[in-house]
Amino acid sequence: MSATRLLVLGVVRMHGRAHGYLVRSELLSWGADEWAHIKFGSIYHALRQLAKDGLLKSTDIPDWPGRVDYEIAPPGEEEFFRLLRDALRQGNNRPDMLGAALVLLPALSREEAIALLRERIASLSAEQGELIAKVDETAGERPQRAHIRELLGLWEHSAASQAAWTEALIERLEAGAYVMAGEEKGA
Repeated sequence: MSATRLLVLGVVRMHGRAHGYLVRSELLSWGADEWAHIKFGSIYHALRQLAKDGLLKSTDIPDWPGRVDYEIAPPGEEEFFRLLRDALRQGNNRPDMLGAALVLLPALSREEAIALLRERIASLSAEQGELIAKVDETAGERPQRAHIRELLGLWEHSAASQAAWTEALIERLEAGAYVMAGEEKGA
């Protein structure tokens, strides 16, 4: 799964019609170049590839040589929501995917976002249990490998921390934080 793919689809969808520079500017304003490690060339490559795959419609602008505008196609809308939902529901996934899902969170209804985040907590809890079992398993292993428990402990701690953070996000959403899909601003 690609954070770049999700982010580019999300920005084009958000704007309705967008060209590469607009997508790039939006992603830069979110700091995605830092947390998602998106390079300028990868944005343009993603736009062309998404159009080639039929997920975006491309239009050459005759009055502006070299400019191509993009709109999301129905299959692109489906792919966007599939990627967004997967990134939210999966437990201890890559930080770039979670970051992409969070900046695009308002594309979902409040109810769906909360349900997906609850799936995330279940995934993190299962992962945490598996890691605790592995730490216990390695406890009796050879002393020269005992330090491996530290890595497993770090992962277990990370899963627990992410679950607590996700629960707090759910509480904020349940309390009405953020304007979500289907809601009016200021309502």
